[in-house]
This record gives sequence, C-alpha cells and structure tokens, in this order.
Amino acid sequence: MKQVTAIIKPFKLDEVREALAEVGVSGLTVTEVKGFGRQKGHTELYRGAEYVVDFLPKIRVEVVLPDELVEPAIEAIVKASRTGKIGDGKIFVTHVEQAIRIRTGEADDEAL
Repeated sequence: MKQVTAIIKPFKLDEVREALAEVGVSGLTVTEVKGFGRQKGHTELYRGAEYVVDFLPKIRVEVVLPDELVEPAIEAIVKASRTGKIGDGKIFVTHVEQAIRIRTGEADDEAL
C-alpha cells in the first residue's frame, strides 16, 4: 500500500477528484493548506500599502491505495491539475505499513 499526497491549486480540486474517481479511487482526504515553493509568494496592495503574501493557498489531497492503483492515480492527478504555470504543485508517494478500518477491524487492502 502507498499513500499519495498531492499539493494542488484550489481551483483544480474538482477536476482531480473526478479524475481519481475515473481510475477507481473510492475515497480521499482533502485539507486546505498554505505554503510556497519556487513561487515565493507575491506582493499585494491593500489600502495603499504594499505587503508580501508569503504563503499561498493550496489544497492537499491524500489517498491510500493498493500498489496497482498508484501509477494510474498519479497520472490522473498530473493530467487533471497541470496548468503549465509555476505553482501547479507536487506529488509525494510514501509506503504505508498498515491500514485498519475502525468500524469492522478489517486490515490492509480490505480496509481501503
């Protein structure tokens, strides 16, 4: 099992969710986050004063998948979230030792 974590632009969430559903992903967790990478934020004007916005709003999408769904899920996320501009985001893949469904006690792939 692997956990795929994608940091994407907020307006791409619906497209990513639909793309993941098409490849067979049945559940995901979404968190509103803030951060920066190469974008380094931007400058805004408020009431005549200039200030720097260091942390940009992003969405973190997390899914835990059986190994055979990892590559299709990554491809779906990349295709759905790519704009070609800086700040499109990142995808991280980590190994998951164990998963347990609390309600039934099912473990690992059955818990997904």
